[in-house]
Amino acid sequence: MLAEEPTLTMGDPGPNQGTRSAGAGDDGLPAAPGPAVRRITLTDFRNYGALRLEVDARPVVLTGPNGAGKTNLLEALSFLAPGRGLRRAKLGQVVRGAALAAGEAAGPDDGAWAVAARLETPDGPVDIGTAREVVRGPDGSQEGERRIVRIDGKTAKGQGDLARHLSLAWLTPEMDRLFLESSGGRRRFIDRLVYGFVPDHAARVSAYERAMRERSRLLREGRGDASWLSALESQMAEAAVAIAAARRDLIGRLNLASEAGIGPFPRPDATMEGTVEDWLVDGPALAIEDRFRALLEESRRRDAEAGGAAAGPHRSDLVVTHVERGMPAAQCSTGEQKALLIALVLATARLQALDRGAAPILLMDEVVAHLDEIRRAALFDELVALGAQAWLTGTDRALFRTLDERAQFLDVAAGAVHAAEPPSDQP
Repeated sequence: MLAEEPTLTMGDPGPNQGTRSAGAGDDGLPAAPGPAVRRITLTDFRNYGALRLEVDARPVVLTGPNGAGKTNLLEALSFLAPGRGLRRAKLGQVVRGAALAAGEAAGPDDGAWAVAARLETPDGPVDIGTAREVVRGPDGSQEGERRIVRIDGKTAKGQGDLARHLSLAWLTPEMDRLFLESSGGRRRFIDRLVYGFVPDHAARVSAYERAMRERSRLLREGRGDASWLSALESQMAEAAVAIAAARRDLIGRLNLASEAGIGPFPRPDATMEGTVEDWLVDGPALAIEDRFRALLEESRRRDAEAGGAAAGPHRSDLVVTHVERGMPAAQCSTGEQKALLIALVLATARLQALDRGAAPILLMDEVVAHLDEIRRAALFDELVALGAQAWLTGTDRALFRTLDERAQFLDVAAGAVHAAEPPSDQP
């Protein structure tokens, strides 16, 4: 399904320009390079009909006017992780062209799109890809859609398998209000960070949500027998404790990692507030499973009326405090909230580099536009020190001046990508 298109290839970095050579760095971070996308191919994704792009392991800077397709390229990369990508889009919404996205076109391959990548990993190269497949009935009419995932040419069991090969974290302008809006966004944020340490976390979240939806349906229809409901509640309890424990473990380690500080960025202190998380403070996991299972059984009548479940990891919330100011993140200025988010992502990348020997790939959409020069330089230095392949976007290439030859620069215009020179050293 991938269309052939001329390949844009960026040259390999020269000496001291890319990720560091083997051996420990002076800052204690592993010097081995993290995973990197070396080739990405898009087919009918957003405003890209066909794109094949080859890059090296250095940070990638995409610059160009608004609407050119910079964020679309980051979104395509984000579909190489479990979930709905950095825009939370439905599968049909990212198909190239408004008519296809609306399901209005005709033909056997309506609405198909694909994203494929060649990864460079510490264990060798890996080919991964994902695509939207239209499900058709006997008469050829469209009955639905599904997402397929392939790894080294073989169809994977599900999206969760992607987390075993690639760890991704991202920041977007829409996340600037993460601390002010609903708790769902904050849960998704911490879950994406957990994926980099516990690849099975994505599958557990999906299993919990499936069991909860089925339980809700049975309660709403009033036709589920007790044994059927008990089986679903047992699945929910087992997954809930694993999800809550993984979140709490990562947050505890992030707080320790943040104590060292990352240059001029504020120090965040995080907690996960929720019923199961609170119980885990003082009780063993198996006892918490039994306790949560009993709670679900007791709340069947109430949940039948309200829908969903009154308690569980789907209602937990990430709470972050600006340590130096002693202030909840939600009460900080917009700039400080963004700085706290960057600090959390960098702390996660540093922790993952120390823990797994490789930093995650970072997608940073318009992150530097509202940072002062000191924080911009600190961000760039940290990305290079981590050996992380970061994909950064912006409209003003001059803002990335201090990256110079440590990064590779691409111009994006109307869905076309071209190699570009680093910005001049002159302000």
